[in-house]
Amino acid sequence: MRHLGADDRSSNRVRIVDATLACLARQGLGKTTVDDIAREAGFSRATLYRTFPGGKDAIIAAVVETEVARLFSALAVVMGETTDLEDLLVAGMVEAARMLSRHAALGYVLLHEPGVILPRLTFADMDRLLFVAGDFAAPFFARWLSPDEASRAAEWAVRIVVAYLADPSPGTDLTDPGDTRSLVRTFVLPGILALRTSGPLAASSLNATKPTNATKPTNATKGAVR
Repeated sequence: MRHLGADDRSSNRVRIVDATLACLARQGLGKTTVDDIAREAGFSRATLYRTFPGGKDAIIAAVVETEVARLFSALAVVMGETTDLEDLLVAGMVEAARMLSRHAALGYVLLHEPGVILPRLTFADMDRLLFVAGDFAAPFFARWLSPDEASRAAEWAVRIVVAYLADPSPGTDLTDPGDTRSLVRTFVLPGILALRTSGPLAASSLNATKPTNATKPTNATKGAVR
């Protein structure tokens, strides 16, 4: 995965990616053309094709790559600052939910062109998503869990975020830290503790499993944590 550095902000590549995001947020994928992107970026078609010889398909691939890198970068900051397993889960889920739910381009495409996104959240494509997310999150969870447990816990967290964003629950808002902490304490941490095969969790994580202000499980939650 390509990492964004300070120099990238002024690069043609990032200008084109950000221009594409603006176009997608305004009119979606189907109506966005190479000319639209070039005009939004302030470039000629020739400059755009020099940067992305593959045209629109290559640009969209770069948009996905860049936005995943931005998401993981933001998650790494908040998850790296946590001091126990509960806070790790809450911080990661809240940050992911906030970034994804407030992503203008993603929101427009999901609302007006769901066929572009939803097939990517099923079967083999979903398995790849879970693998990538688990591979990213495993080092953070490994502070309290074994490698296998860390991957499983990361997968559950991703499934829950995807389920709630795809089918919001009126009683639980994952962008709200309080709602997410209640969900984590009531359903997620007990499931993770049940996975444990050896070794104690940090005391703070064990204490965090006691539910407070518990929420009832929704269908989305039940399906997500199976």
